[in-house]
This record gives sequence, C-alpha cells and structure tokens, in this order.
Amino acid sequence: MGERVKLPPGSMGWPYIGETLQLYSQDPNVFFATKQRRYGEIFKTHILGCPCVMLASPEAARFVLVSQAHLFKPTYPKSKEKMIGPSALFFHRGDYHSRLRKLVQASLSPEAIRNLVPDIEDIAVSTLNSWTGDHIVNTFHEMKKFSFDIGVLTIFGHLDSYYKEELKKNYFIVDKGYNSFPTKIPGTLYNKAVLARKRLNQILSEIICKRKEKRLENKDLLGCLMNSKDEKGQSLTDDQISDNIIGVLFAAQDTTASVLTWVLKYLHDDPKLLEAAEQKEIYELNDEGKRPLSWAQTRNMPLTYRVVLESLRMASIISFTFRESVADVEYKGYLIPKGWKVMPLFRNIHHNPEFFPEPQKFDSSRFEVAPRPNTFLPFGNGVHACPGNELAKLEILILVHHLVTKFRWEVIGSISGIQYAPFPVPQQGLPARFWKESDNQRQQGCA
Repeated sequence: MGERVKLPPGSMGWPYIGETLQLYSQDPNVFFATKQRRYGEIFKTHILGCPCVMLASPEAARFVLVSQAHLFKPTYPKSKEKMIGPSALFFHRGDYHSRLRKLVQASLSPEAIRNLVPDIEDIAVSTLNSWTGDHIVNTFHEMKKFSFDIGVLTIFGHLDSYYKEELKKNYFIVDKGYNSFPTKIPGTLYNKAVLARKRLNQILSEIICKRKEKRLENKDLLGCLMNSKDEKGQSLTDDQISDNIIGVLFAAQDTTASVLTWVLKYLHDDPKLLEAAEQKEIYELNDEGKRPLSWAQTRNMPLTYRVVLESLRMASIISFTFRESVADVEYKGYLIPKGWKVMPLFRNIHHNPEFFPEPQKFDSSRFEVAPRPNTFLPFGNGVHACPGNELAKLEILILVHHLVTKFRWEVIGSISGIQYAPFPVPQQGLPARFWKESDNQRQQGCA
C-alpha cells in the first residue's frame, strides 16, 4: 500500500463516546447530510466505542457489499450477538453461514411463501378488525404484533396458541432490552431480556421435541432447519436452530412494522395515492372481498408496489449497515484500517438529489423506471442482503389491500415528527383511529 494513503477526513468526537450522542439524539438525515457536505462521500467518525468509516456513494456501497465483500465481515456489538444467539446466521461466515443462508432463503422464497397467502390474509383481516372502534391505536405497536404473527406462521406453520403466547411474551421482553445498555444489574431492561432469552430457548426446545415425537415432515422454516444435514451428515443442534429462529424473528419484525407504519402515514397524508382503481378492481373481482386474494393478484399491484418502494426510500428504515474490515483496505486513495467498522449509508444514497430529484417529496411515480444500480438498497445488497424481502413485500401488499378497500382512518395529533426506536417511526408510533368503510356509509345514510 503506497505511503501516501491516509485516513479519510472527519471528526472522532469525544474520547470513548465519540459522536454516538450526536448520531442518536438528532435526525439521522441531518447528522449524515452535514457530515457529507463537510467532508465528501467518505469520512471517519467514532460511534458506539468503535472507529468507523462512513461511505455515502453507490460505488462505495457496491465495493463493500458486493465486489469486495470478502474484505468486510458483517459485525454486531457483542451484547446484540448474545441477545440473538451466537449461532445465528448474521454472525457467521464460511460454510456454516452459507448453508444456513440457503436454508432460510429457500423457506422464504416466492415458491415457498405463495401457499401462505390465505393464512397471511386471515391474520391481516383479524388484525385490522381488532383496530376498529372508538379506541386509539398505536399503529407501530400493532404492526409489530402483526409482523410477529406472520413471522411465527412462516417459521412454525400453525402453532399451538399456548406456545404462540409464550413466545410473544418473552420475545417482546428481549426486543425491549436489545438496544438498551448492556449491564448485569438485576431489574434492568437488558437483564430482563437475558432471562427472557433463556426462556425462549426452553420454549423452542419443547416445540422441537414435540415435532420429533410426532415425526412431522413440515415444510416451514423449522422443518427445513430440523431436516438439514451437512456433508458429514450432521444435523443442527437445538441451540443452533433456536438462535436462527430468533434471528429470523428479529429480522422479520421491527423493519417490516416500521415500513408498514410509514406506508399508512403516507397514504393518510395523500389519500389520492391509492384512489386509483387498482385495489378496488381486485376487491370487486373477488366478489367484494368475499373470495380470498390469489398469489397472482398479489404479484400484480404495480401502483401499490410503487407506493411501498417510495415509502422504503423516503423512510430509509435501515439508515446504514455495519461491516468490519478484515484487512487494511485502500479505497479511492484513503486507508480503511483493519478492524475498523465500515458503514455504507443507504439513507444518504436514497436522499441524494442526483439519483432521486426532490428527494424530500413523496413521488411513487419515480419507480416507474428502475433506479440506477446501487442507488436503491432498502434490503441491502450482495450475499448478506435481507433473505425475507419477498415475505415483507407480500405481507405489506396484503394488509394494504384490505386496509384501503374496507377501512378508513385518521391520525391523531402531530403527523410530522419522527422518533428513533431504533428504527425511524412516525412520532409516538402514529396514533390513529380506524373504522370500517361500511360503518362510515351507514353513518352518512343516517345523517
């Protein structure tokens, strides 16, 4: 490596805490955009106790995630790794990792999930029905429950309601502690999460044990993991299966729930977005919703799909991803030292006016043409891209279909604020009131 290679420009902030507080106490749009204006498309900082290089161009994202992916390993803070479980697919490279990745991808592929449409639809309809009435709903919390139920369906098929409730109760305790400060002090969110995580292992062991007794050949993700053998004929241990199930639940839940909450907000802000006949036509074809949606119908909702894509771009739920350089790497004349964290900034790329004119404006028509390569990465890119993106799209489209054809809603209070939990969600989880379209028509008829 030439002697002229230097570290990227940037500020390392305070000793030890670096710039962590600035990142987590303000709108990430402001934090990252200010940095980029000042230093350009590659700059250094210090976050969560780690020196980092941040990259804000499509070429750099491709360099780290695709073309030179072998130089940058996925990395998570130790506390998070402990919470999900060390065998989870996120934390590994090599043969074990690629074998698991193939298993998870196979069980979440379009071929595998197409049979889930009726079940996802049942969950969507009963979820929406539970929101109606005079009470105010915290949309984000409700969306978390909805995406959790879909996750459970995908992993276990139809699970006994006792186990479902136990999983849900303990999972949400783990979820609360996942982003809290790691400490052994009893009673803290983190400590409660560690205990709930142990309980999850016990519940999953019982479920696995029951499956083995019944010798069921299920095609769901749990079945795939239980039946898998490596070249030496070795099966996965119960702990490995548990870690990966919890990893998939984590990956499937918060992000999808955030996207759904944003989609609802954008539809509320601009009712014309889906006034087009697309969903109404499907509804009428299905005998005014009396017949179930078909897989083919979910694949043919171009207007709705563009609204989902633009919601993903605008909200950029995943602002960045963490990698760690496994060697000293030179990029565009700068040194990325071995062991430093490397963060491709998806949010900056999605909000760059060069790729998306008027980036602050919601305009789903921009997706009538495919975006330039590596400028739109809502699910990441390369070998570590999100394997559940097809499932996420499917559950969003099914919920939106039923929402816009049968329900009306109003957002309560401010509709402009954003909070970070840790993903960006509308202020206070978008409190809203929902009612059935038919109730609305009846009220108008009585007026």
